Amino acid sequence: MDLKTLKKTSKELELEVIGENETILNPIVHVLLDDKNVEYAACIVDHPLSNRRRLFIRVKDGKPEEILKKAVKKLGDEVKQFNKAFQDTDKKK
Repeated sequence: MDLKTLKKTSKELELEVIGENETILNPIVHVLLDDKNVEYAACIVDHPLSNRRRLFIRVKDGKPEEILKKAVKKLGDEVKQFNKAFQDTDKKK
């Protein structure tokens, strides 16, 4: 996965994500949209056959890169919790 910053202002961040698809970006967008400081977040696909996606974030308050970091950490924590629950269920068999 390669990331390239396309746009960065005090309220907006647009990244080009190369080599990944919506499988990883949609959960990030979902977590971002749950944040009260996020005005808009989206995964943008210019062409379905392209391996390039854009992640766009506009915030009401705070720095967009900090809010993205927080969202990715939250998503990682949720995946770890799911893994633990799955491992515990597997041990009960």
